[in-house]
Amino acid sequence: MKKLVCEFIGTLCLVLFGCGVAVLTNADIVTTALTFGLTIVTLAYVIGNISGCHINPAVSFAMFLDKRMTGKEFIRYVVAQTLGALVGALLLALILNSVGNIGDYSATSLGTNSYGGFGAKMFGAFIAEIIMTFFFVFTVLGVTKDKDKSNIAGIVIGLALTFVHLFGIKLTGTSVNPARSLGPAIVMGGKALKQVWLFILAPLVGSGFAATLYRYLYNEKKTKRKSK
Repeated sequence: MKKLVCEFIGTLCLVLFGCGVAVLTNADIVTTALTFGLTIVTLAYVIGNISGCHINPAVSFAMFLDKRMTGKEFIRYVVAQTLGALVGALLLALILNSVGNIGDYSATSLGTNSYGGFGAKMFGAFIAEIIMTFFFVFTVLGVTKDKDKSNIAGIVIGLALTFVHLFGIKLTGTSVNPARSLGPAIVMGGKALKQVWLFILAPLVGSGFAATLYRYLYNEKKTKRKSK
């Protein structure tokens, strides 16, 4: 239960602070990217030793494929993460409603992800999200496997999330996290909710590629060691 509470709180904070800064700074690339990255770094050192600080269904999916968690654990993590993202989005909407120059949260994007318009079109957005998630999840898998790297894991993961946001904010708003996209989309409704399928499917595809490649490289490495 403690793990699920951590995943709930962690995802709530990621959406509240990350999407909040995106709204309040008009999606300033550097500021928003740093906020998402630093939130991950902070949470990794607070809840990482309890739940692993996945706070992202794409990360949990990769951990499941790499056999670091069971199917039941995966489902429970995803439920906790999704609920956390939804509550984070609701809290953000509540706060934005009290900001004088905004008037109502519906006048903002609430940090939702989207394709088309001024960003990448659907196909480009789908490919971008797959690539960004692949890079991020591959980094997470690599840096969390070795216990000797545990002291720097949070920093490396935070930097990886910052990198993908720097690349993807003007393309899709950067998801790489189905829960982070779904929470604000549910609250906003309309176009955001209609387009959220891409930001659920593409990150899971990217995560699957990352886990598959990682297992191939890691298993090959173990095989070579045994043959010596």
